[in-house]
Amino acid sequence: MTVKGAPPIECVDLFCGLGGLTHGLSREGVKVRAGVDVDPECRVPYETNNAAAFHKSDVREMTGTQLSALFSEGSVRLLAGCAPCQPFSTYSRKGHRCRKDKMWSLVDDFGRLVREMGPDLVTMENVPQLVHHLVFTRFLKALNGYHTSWGVVDCSQYGVPQTRKRLVLLASRYSPVSLPAPSQNDRQRTVRDAIARLRPLAAGETDPRDALHSACRLSPLNLRRIQASKPGGTWRDWDDALRASCHVKNTGQTYPSVYGRMEWDAPAPTITTQCFGFGNGRFGHPEQNRAITLREAAILQTFPPDYRFVDDGGRVKFSVMGRLIGNAVPVRIGEVIGKSLVRHVRDAAH
Repeated sequence: MTVKGAPPIECVDLFCGLGGLTHGLSREGVKVRAGVDVDPECRVPYETNNAAAFHKSDVREMTGTQLSALFSEGSVRLLAGCAPCQPFSTYSRKGHRCRKDKMWSLVDDFGRLVREMGPDLVTMENVPQLVHHLVFTRFLKALNGYHTSWGVVDCSQYGVPQTRKRLVLLASRYSPVSLPAPSQNDRQRTVRDAIARLRPLAAGETDPRDALHSACRLSPLNLRRIQASKPGGTWRDWDDALRASCHVKNTGQTYPSVYGRMEWDAPAPTITTQCFGFGNGRFGHPEQNRAITLREAAILQTFPPDYRFVDDGGRVKFSVMGRLIGNAVPVRIGEVIGKSLVRHVRDAAH
Protein backbone atom coordinates (compact mmCIF):
# COMPACT_ATOMS: atom_id res chain seq x y z
CA MET A 1 0.00 0.00 0.00
CA THR A 2 1.23 3.51 -0.79
CA VAL A 3 0.18 6.89 0.52
CA LYS A 4 -0.16 9.72 -2.02
CA GLY A 5 1.62 13.02 -1.49
CA ALA A 6 2.84 12.29 2.04
CA PRO A 7 -0.05 13.89 3.98
CA PRO A 8 0.75 14.96 7.54
CA ILE A 9 0.89 12.41 10.31
CA GLU A 10 -1.60 13.13 13.07
CA CYS A 11 -1.47 11.33 16.39
CA VAL A 12 -3.53 10.58 19.48
CA ASP A 13 -1.32 9.67 22.43
CA LEU A 14 -3.00 7.24 24.82
CA PHE A 15 -1.79 7.13 28.44
CA CYS A 16 0.02 10.36 27.58
CA GLY A 17 1.19 11.29 31.07
CA LEU A 18 3.32 14.44 31.14
CA GLY A 19 3.76 14.39 27.38
CA GLY A 20 7.21 12.84 26.86
CA LEU A 21 6.18 10.84 23.81
CA THR A 22 4.01 13.67 22.49
CA HIS A 23 6.83 16.19 22.84
CA GLY A 24 9.31 13.97 21.02
CA LEU A 25 6.91 13.14 18.20
CA SER A 26 6.03 16.83 17.78
CA ARG A 27 9.67 17.81 17.49
CA GLU A 28 9.97 15.55 14.45
CA GLY A 29 6.92 16.94 12.66
CA VAL A 30 4.12 14.68 13.88
CA LYS A 31 1.02 16.72 14.71
CA VAL A 32 -0.30 15.35 17.97
CA ARG A 33 -3.99 16.18 18.15
CA ALA A 34 -4.71 14.95 21.66
CA GLY A 35 -3.33 13.20 24.71
CA VAL A 36 -5.52 10.90 26.77
CA ASP A 37 -4.91 10.06 30.42
CA VAL A 38 -7.04 9.38 33.47
CA ASP A 39 -4.77 11.42 35.77
CA PRO A 40 -5.78 15.11 36.07
CA GLU A 41 -2.27 16.00 37.31
CA CYS A 42 -1.08 15.56 33.71
CA ARG A 43 -3.19 18.38 32.25
CA VAL A 44 -0.99 21.36 33.15
CA PRO A 45 2.36 19.96 31.97
CA TYR A 46 0.80 18.31 28.94
CA GLU A 47 -1.08 21.33 27.60
CA THR A 48 1.47 23.95 28.70
CA ASN A 49 4.31 22.36 26.74
CA ASN A 50 2.48 20.82 23.78
CA ALA A 51 0.13 22.10 21.08
CA ALA A 52 -2.36 19.34 21.81
CA ALA A 53 -5.53 19.04 23.88
CA PHE A 54 -5.55 16.95 27.04
CA HIS A 55 -8.51 14.61 27.45
CA LYS A 56 -9.09 13.29 30.95
CA SER A 57 -10.62 9.99 29.97
CA ASP A 58 -10.41 6.34 30.92
CA VAL A 59 -9.09 4.43 27.91
CA ARG A 60 -11.15 1.42 28.98
CA GLU A 61 -14.32 3.38 28.29
CA MET A 62 -13.26 4.90 24.95
CA THR A 63 -14.30 3.66 21.52
CA GLY A 64 -12.61 3.66 18.15
CA THR A 65 -15.30 6.01 16.86
CA GLN A 66 -14.44 8.56 19.54
CA LEU A 67 -10.78 8.37 18.67
CA SER A 68 -11.39 8.67 14.93
CA ALA A 69 -13.26 11.93 15.51
CA LEU A 70 -10.05 13.50 16.89
CA PHE A 71 -8.25 13.23 13.54
CA SER A 72 -8.51 15.46 10.47
CA GLU A 73 -9.91 13.98 7.29
CA GLY A 74 -7.19 12.79 4.94
CA SER A 75 -4.42 12.65 7.54
CA VAL A 76 -2.19 9.68 8.23
CA ARG A 77 -3.51 8.48 11.58
CA LEU A 78 -1.07 7.35 14.27
CA LEU A 79 -2.28 5.75 17.48
CA ALA A 80 0.44 5.82 20.13
CA GLY A 81 0.72 4.90 23.76
CA CYS A 82 2.43 3.31 26.72
CA ALA A 83 -0.19 1.26 28.55
CA PRO A 84 0.83 0.95 32.21
CA CYS A 85 0.59 -2.09 34.40
CA GLN A 86 -2.78 -1.30 35.94
CA PRO A 87 -2.08 -1.77 39.66
CA PHE A 88 0.97 0.52 39.50
CA SER A 89 -0.80 3.33 37.69
CA THR A 90 -3.46 5.87 38.50
CA TYR A 91 -5.96 3.50 36.91
CA SER A 92 -5.90 1.50 40.14
CA ARG A 93 -4.88 2.99 43.47
CA LYS A 94 -6.12 0.18 45.71
CA GLY A 95 -2.62 -1.16 46.26
CA HIS A 96 -3.46 -4.80 45.58
CA ARG A 97 -0.81 -7.05 44.09
CA CYS A 98 -0.87 -7.67 40.37
CA ARG A 99 -2.99 -10.59 39.23
CA LYS A 100 -1.39 -12.22 36.22
CA ASP A 101 -4.61 -12.16 34.24
CA LYS A 102 -5.35 -8.49 34.94
CA MET A 103 -2.06 -6.65 35.32
CA TRP A 104 -1.82 -5.85 31.61
CA SER A 105 -5.51 -5.27 30.92
CA LEU A 106 -4.87 -1.77 29.55
CA VAL A 107 -2.73 -3.28 26.79
CA ASP A 108 -5.80 -5.29 25.79
CA ASP A 109 -7.78 -2.04 25.62
CA PHE A 110 -5.07 -0.51 23.44
CA GLY A 111 -5.40 -3.50 21.10
CA ARG A 112 -9.18 -3.23 21.13
CA LEU A 113 -8.97 0.42 20.05
CA VAL A 114 -6.57 -0.50 17.24
CA ARG A 115 -9.10 -3.02 15.93
CA GLU A 116 -12.04 -0.62 16.28
CA MET A 117 -10.31 2.42 14.77
CA GLY A 118 -7.91 0.88 12.24
CA PRO A 119 -5.20 3.58 12.36
CA ASP A 120 -2.60 3.78 9.61
CA LEU A 121 0.30 3.63 12.06
CA VAL A 122 0.72 2.32 15.60
CA THR A 123 3.51 2.70 18.12
CA MET A 124 3.76 1.33 21.62
CA GLU A 125 6.47 1.88 24.24
CA ASN A 126 6.45 -0.33 27.32
CA VAL A 127 8.48 -2.33 29.81
CA PRO A 128 10.54 -5.21 28.35
CA GLN A 129 8.73 -7.76 30.55
CA LEU A 130 5.59 -7.29 28.50
CA VAL A 131 6.88 -9.61 25.75
CA HIS A 132 6.74 -12.56 28.16
CA HIS A 133 2.98 -12.22 28.72
CA LEU A 134 0.14 -13.56 26.61
CA VAL A 135 -1.32 -10.09 26.40
CA PHE A 136 1.55 -9.12 24.08
CA THR A 137 0.63 -12.00 21.78
CA ARG A 138 -2.95 -10.74 21.82
CA PHE A 139 -1.75 -7.23 20.98
CA LEU A 140 0.21 -8.54 18.01
CA LYS A 141 -2.93 -10.32 16.81
CA ALA A 142 -4.76 -6.99 16.96
CA LEU A 143 -2.16 -5.81 14.44
CA ASN A 144 -3.09 -8.46 11.90
CA GLY A 145 -2.74 -6.84 8.47
CA TYR A 146 0.01 -4.45 9.63
CA HIS A 147 3.73 -4.62 8.97
CA THR A 148 5.05 -4.88 12.53
CA SER A 149 8.47 -4.70 14.16
CA TRP A 150 9.43 -4.58 17.80
CA GLY A 151 12.44 -4.94 20.05
CA VAL A 152 13.91 -4.02 23.41
CA VAL A 153 15.83 -0.76 23.09
CA ASP A 154 18.74 0.39 25.24
CA CYS A 155 17.80 4.05 25.46
CA SER A 156 21.36 5.10 26.30
CA GLN A 157 22.38 4.11 22.75
CA TYR A 158 20.00 6.75 21.39
CA GLY A 159 21.33 9.60 23.51
CA VAL A 160 19.22 9.21 26.66
CA PRO A 161 21.61 9.74 29.62
CA GLN A 162 20.41 6.75 31.61
CA THR A 163 20.55 2.95 31.44
CA ARG A 164 16.89 2.50 30.56
CA LYS A 165 15.64 -0.46 28.52
CA ARG A 166 12.21 -0.28 26.92
CA LEU A 167 10.12 -2.25 24.46
CA VAL A 168 9.39 -0.21 21.34
CA LEU A 169 6.90 -1.42 18.71
CA LEU A 170 6.11 0.12 15.34
CA ALA A 171 3.35 -0.96 12.95
CA SER A 172 2.25 0.32 9.55
CA ARG A 173 -0.42 -0.51 6.99
CA TYR A 174 1.82 0.74 4.17
CA SER A 175 5.06 -1.27 4.20
CA PRO A 176 7.68 -2.71 6.55
CA VAL A 177 8.76 -0.24 9.22
CA SER A 178 11.38 -0.38 11.93
CA LEU A 179 13.32 1.77 14.34
CA PRO A 180 16.71 2.74 12.89
CA ALA A 181 19.88 1.50 14.54
CA PRO A 182 21.69 4.09 16.67
CA SER A 183 23.83 6.42 14.59
CA GLN A 184 27.18 8.06 15.29
CA ASN A 185 25.25 11.17 16.29
CA ASP A 186 23.57 9.19 19.06
CA ARG A 187 26.65 9.17 21.29
CA GLN A 188 26.20 8.01 24.84
CA ARG A 189 25.39 10.98 27.05
CA THR A 190 26.43 11.10 30.69
CA VAL A 191 25.11 12.54 33.92
CA ARG A 192 27.66 15.33 33.52
CA ASP A 193 26.36 16.17 30.04
CA ALA A 194 22.81 16.37 31.38
CA ILE A 195 22.84 18.09 34.77
CA ALA A 196 26.30 19.46 35.61
CA ARG A 197 25.30 23.03 34.84
CA LEU A 198 22.31 23.19 37.19
CA ARG A 199 22.45 25.35 40.31
CA PRO A 200 24.12 23.53 43.25
CA LEU A 201 21.76 22.75 46.12
CA ALA A 202 21.93 21.35 49.63
CA ALA A 203 19.48 18.71 50.84
CA GLY A 204 16.15 20.38 51.56
CA GLU A 205 16.95 23.42 49.39
CA THR A 206 14.97 24.72 46.38
CA ASP A 207 16.21 26.85 43.51
CA PRO A 208 14.29 30.15 43.90
CA ARG A 209 13.97 30.39 40.10
CA ASP A 210 12.77 26.82 39.51
CA ALA A 211 10.40 25.10 41.94
CA LEU A 212 11.07 21.74 40.30
CA HIS A 213 14.79 22.00 41.09
CA SER A 214 14.19 21.06 44.70
CA ALA A 215 16.08 18.51 46.80
CA CYS A 216 14.43 16.37 49.45
CA ARG A 217 15.58 16.76 53.03
CA LEU A 218 17.88 14.14 54.51
CA SER A 219 17.84 12.82 58.04
CA PRO A 220 21.09 13.30 60.00
CA LEU A 221 21.85 9.58 59.51
CA ASN A 222 21.25 9.67 55.75
CA LEU A 223 23.33 12.83 55.47
CA ARG A 224 26.25 10.96 57.07
CA ARG A 225 25.57 8.05 54.73
CA ILE A 226 25.71 10.09 51.55
CA GLN A 227 28.83 11.87 52.78
CA ALA A 228 30.41 8.41 53.06
CA SER A 229 29.19 7.31 49.62
CA LYS A 230 31.40 7.17 46.54
CA PRO A 231 30.16 7.78 42.98
CA GLY A 232 29.30 4.38 41.56
CA GLY A 233 29.76 2.75 44.98
CA THR A 234 27.33 1.05 47.35
CA TRP A 235 26.47 0.96 51.04
CA ARG A 236 29.21 -1.67 51.38
CA ASP A 237 31.67 1.25 51.30
CA TRP A 238 30.30 2.55 54.62
CA ASP A 239 31.45 1.90 58.16
CA ASP A 240 29.33 -0.70 59.92
CA ALA A 241 27.74 1.97 62.10
CA LEU A 242 26.06 3.54 59.06
CA ARG A 243 24.57 0.33 57.70
CA ALA A 244 20.90 -0.46 58.12
CA SER A 245 19.83 -3.75 59.71
CA CYS A 246 18.73 -5.11 56.32
CA HIS A 247 22.28 -4.51 55.02
CA VAL A 248 23.80 -6.58 57.79
CA LYS A 249 21.53 -9.59 57.19
CA ASN A 250 22.33 -12.05 54.43
CA THR A 251 19.22 -10.96 52.55
CA GLY A 252 20.61 -7.46 52.40
CA GLN A 253 23.45 -8.67 50.22
CA THR A 254 21.03 -8.76 47.28
CA TYR A 255 20.33 -5.01 47.44
CA PRO A 256 23.61 -3.32 46.46
CA SER A 257 21.92 -0.70 44.30
CA VAL A 258 20.30 1.32 47.09
CA TYR A 259 21.91 4.31 48.79
CA GLY A 260 24.28 4.93 45.89
CA ARG A 261 25.67 7.98 44.12
CA MET A 262 25.55 8.48 40.38
CA GLU A 263 28.78 8.82 38.41
CA TRP A 264 29.49 12.01 36.48
CA ASP A 265 30.93 10.32 33.42
CA ALA A 266 28.45 7.47 32.99
CA PRO A 267 24.73 7.33 32.23
CA ALA A 268 22.39 7.55 35.20
CA PRO A 269 20.60 4.45 36.45
CA THR A 270 17.04 3.99 35.26
CA ILE A 271 14.97 6.91 36.53
CA THR A 272 12.10 5.54 38.63
CA THR A 273 9.07 7.01 40.33
CA GLN A 274 11.03 7.26 43.60
CA CYS A 275 14.19 8.78 42.13
CA PHE A 276 14.04 11.86 44.37
CA GLY A 277 14.89 9.74 47.45
CA PHE A 278 18.49 8.85 48.30
CA GLY A 279 17.55 5.45 49.77
CA ASN A 280 15.51 4.33 46.77
CA GLY A 281 18.35 3.47 44.39
CA ARG A 282 21.52 5.00 42.99
CA PHE A 283 19.97 8.44 43.03
CA GLY A 284 22.54 10.36 45.05
CA HIS A 285 24.02 13.36 43.26
CA PRO A 286 27.58 12.64 42.06
CA GLU A 287 29.13 15.24 44.37
CA GLN A 288 26.47 17.25 46.21
CA ASN A 289 25.25 15.63 49.43
CA ARG A 290 21.65 15.03 48.38
CA ALA A 291 19.47 13.01 46.07
CA ILE A 292 18.78 14.32 42.59
CA THR A 293 16.00 16.86 42.19
CA LEU A 294 12.85 16.43 40.16
CA ARG A 295 14.26 18.82 37.54
CA GLU A 296 17.42 16.75 37.26
CA ALA A 297 15.32 13.60 36.94
CA ALA A 298 13.26 15.23 34.18
CA ILE A 299 16.39 16.28 32.29
CA LEU A 300 17.77 12.74 32.61
CA GLN A 301 14.47 11.70 31.01
CA THR A 302 15.43 14.17 28.23
CA PHE A 303 12.69 16.69 28.94
CA PRO A 304 13.93 20.18 28.00
CA PRO A 305 15.30 22.16 30.97
CA ASP A 306 12.45 24.68 30.63
CA TYR A 307 9.63 22.11 30.47
CA ARG A 308 6.94 23.36 32.85
CA PHE A 309 5.39 20.84 35.22
CA VAL A 310 3.20 23.11 37.39
CA ASP A 311 1.47 26.47 37.03
CA ASP A 312 3.36 29.56 38.17
CA GLY A 313 3.24 29.51 41.93
CA GLY A 314 1.87 25.97 41.94
CA ARG A 315 2.93 23.52 44.62
CA VAL A 316 5.34 20.78 43.59
CA LYS A 317 4.35 17.44 45.12
CA PHE A 318 7.36 15.13 45.15
CA SER A 319 5.33 11.91 45.15
CA VAL A 320 3.10 13.02 42.27
CA MET A 321 5.79 14.53 40.06
CA GLY A 322 8.21 11.71 40.84
CA ARG A 323 5.63 9.19 39.69
CA LEU A 324 4.85 11.08 36.49
CA ILE A 325 8.48 11.78 35.59
CA GLY A 326 9.61 8.23 36.37
CA ASN A 327 6.82 6.73 34.25
CA ALA A 328 7.33 9.10 31.30
CA VAL A 329 8.55 8.07 27.88
CA PRO A 330 11.90 9.83 27.39
CA VAL A 331 11.43 12.71 24.97
CA ARG A 332 14.44 11.53 22.97
CA ILE A 333 12.80 8.14 22.33
CA GLY A 334 9.71 10.00 21.10
CA GLU A 335 11.96 11.87 18.69
CA VAL A 336 13.51 8.65 17.38
CA ILE A 337 10.07 7.11 16.86
CA GLY A 338 8.75 10.27 15.22
CA LYS A 339 11.68 10.60 12.85
CA SER A 340 11.31 6.94 11.84
CA LEU A 341 7.60 7.29 11.09
CA VAL A 342 7.90 10.59 9.20
CA ARG A 343 10.60 9.09 7.00
CA HIS A 344 8.53 5.92 6.55
CA VAL A 345 5.45 7.84 5.36
CA ARG A 346 7.55 10.00 3.05
CA ASP A 347 9.13 6.91 1.50
CA ALA A 348 5.71 5.26 1.12
CA ALA A 349 4.53 8.28 -0.89
CA HIS A 350 7.14 7.73 -3.62
